[in-house]
Amino acid sequence: MSAGPAPPTNGRSPEEARDFYQLKQRAAEYYRSNLVPQRMQQVLNSMFYDNPDDVYGHLANYFASFAKPAAISRIVGKEKLDSAGQRTVQVEILCTIKNLEKSICFTTMSNSCHDPNYTTFDTMDKEIELKNLSAQIALEWINGPLNSLIKGLLPANQTQVDKFLSEYFQRKVEEDEEQKKKDAEVEEVVPEPEQSVSTNTVPVLDKKKKPLKAKKSIAPEKPIKPREPAEKCFPGAVAIGVVSLAVAKAAVKLQNTSLFLHIASLNHEPPKEMRMPIPMVSLLSCGKSSGGKLRLMKEVIAVPKHNLGYKQSLEMMMAFQQQITKWMFSQKSLPAAMSHLGCWEKGFEHTGQPFELIEEVCDTLKLTLGEDLHLMLNCAAHELMDYDEEQWYELCHLLSPQCYFLADGASKSIDKFITSGLGENRYSGLILKHTNQTTISDFVQVAKLMEAQDCRFIPSLTDAETLDDSIADIAVGLGARFIKLGGLCHGERVAKYNRLLAIEEELAQRGALGQAAEHQFPVFSEEEHDPNSARPGSEQLD
Repeated sequence: MSAGPAPPTNGRSPEEARDFYQLKQRAAEYYRSNLVPQRMQQVLNSMFYDNPDDVYGHLANYFASFAKPAAISRIVGKEKLDSAGQRTVQVEILCTIKNLEKSICFTTMSNSCHDPNYTTFDTMDKEIELKNLSAQIALEWINGPLNSLIKGLLPANQTQVDKFLSEYFQRKVEEDEEQKKKDAEVEEVVPEPEQSVSTNTVPVLDKKKKPLKAKKSIAPEKPIKPREPAEKCFPGAVAIGVVSLAVAKAAVKLQNTSLFLHIASLNHEPPKEMRMPIPMVSLLSCGKSSGGKLRLMKEVIAVPKHNLGYKQSLEMMMAFQQQITKWMFSQKSLPAAMSHLGCWEKGFEHTGQPFELIEEVCDTLKLTLGEDLHLMLNCAAHELMDYDEEQWYELCHLLSPQCYFLADGASKSIDKFITSGLGENRYSGLILKHTNQTTISDFVQVAKLMEAQDCRFIPSLTDAETLDDSIADIAVGLGARFIKLGGLCHGERVAKYNRLLAIEEELAQRGALGQAAEHQFPVFSEEEHDPNSARPGSEQLD
């Protein structure tokens, strides 16, 4: 009978045998430190009694529970186009899962480099150039330092990721300020060229021409207050916001949950019931680009009654817009066009015309204004005239018990509201957009700040959007009272409306769909206010 194969150590030199023995010892210690023998024994014993059809699938599921959590391996930035055909950026998140690198998600965000209310024909080219530069720098940050910065972090740890991103952005801002100071110092040192002194210090007047007489003014001219300057966009800032959003979406995919639930968990423990935001749907656009005389009224916006479900609200607004479309095609007056806001843009000659149209549609659909739906007006008078704070405060005092006064924070980034506060808060709510360096954590913080001051948190869209629908989840996750998405046209806007439909269905299936409370209007008193304090934003809705 054969004695069998020789022991594995046979034929080795003493040194080789010693090395082999030490290797076995290290292997045994490696497996013991990772509890492999104990867990192997446990699963083998239990599996025999469980008798699964898929043995190796059973083993894979068992050991998957002991695997390390997915960590970010790298991020990839790519250039994309927004709805206006301008450059923006996309971020791909890749994670290491069970020792393999996998692509988790793609995210694109608007690259907003200006407030459209401050855009003129003369500044348009410069703003496009700035937008292109911002996208280029953002891609350099994403594929370079930001890639190294968040490598190895867990997507579920949103607060830590956003902290690193915000600190990186702040360093860039400080470096830019230091460089500007150095450049200014260099300019001061450089001597100015000597200017030749003209001997003709007194202008020679033509004797034939008589000097012009100044016109007499009946009343002293009121000085026009300069327009509040818009906050300057820091080139590359969009990299911070889009990476933050991409990490949040990666965490959602890895956890097999929904983005609105993930955001709610960042704010506080998700409530048993979550309410849908009331949609503020743009019906008509009749501002300065419409061609008519009615330019003080930028938008007419419909708001369904508070106790109507989101799906019902949307169906009502769809029927409303269809009737407006029919009316537009039946008219032979000033031409109409679909605006970038997703609603019809038409020139009107006086204030009553758009309301006459809306009343006609309400009669056709058997709807009652003030009951089935309410109206909001985007006056945006600052696009045509100077700010007048005194009249703004007087208007707030007179009308605040009956309606909301909402301000657009487009000219101020969300992180500035967090650091400097909401100002004098002479408005019922603030319309905020997810742009530039705004992280998910910033959204959570500003929502808490506004809730503490009884100020309505209203997520909205930029003028040049992408198909990403995350703003809908942000609104639901943070309990926004309203959401402003524009009209029911253009794919980038409709995508958000459709996402809200899906969220409402999910909440209903979970038994967690709550009802919106009745409208409560914050009342502004006539107390003295500081005229030098922060003004409301550039866009007012009342």
